[in-house]
Amino acid sequence: MIGTMDELETAGAPVQLSAFCPTYHWAIELIGRRWTGVILRAMLFGEARFSDIAAAVPGLSDRLLSERLKELEGEGIVTRTVVPSTPVRVDYALTAKGQALNEVLVAVATWAETWGARDDECKSARE
Repeated sequence: MIGTMDELETAGAPVQLSAFCPTYHWAIELIGRRWTGVILRAMLFGEARFSDIAAAVPGLSDRLLSERLKELEGEGIVTRTVVPSTPVRVDYALTAKGQALNEVLVAVATWAETWGARDDECKSARE
């Protein structure tokens, strides 16, 4: 039956969840957008330049990376800092709100490693 889920456990405490929650839907849509999860994962290790993020995510176009970073900045998940130098440098970092996604991203990574298709590239990174 879809409606409410009886007593799920979160950190050892029972939690009541409804089948649909607008806030949950917003969060899932935000981090589930194409490339957003891997961009966030790449940024978990600290401040990064645009080119660092682009290099960490093969196949991601500069246009789409720029678009996603602007969305994440607009949501308060990423900060953009222009460093006045020659040439001008732009650094991106996760805000406290963005860093709070760490546990979520680790949980998704663990789930993917357990249940997802095995990829030699990911496997070699784990070993």
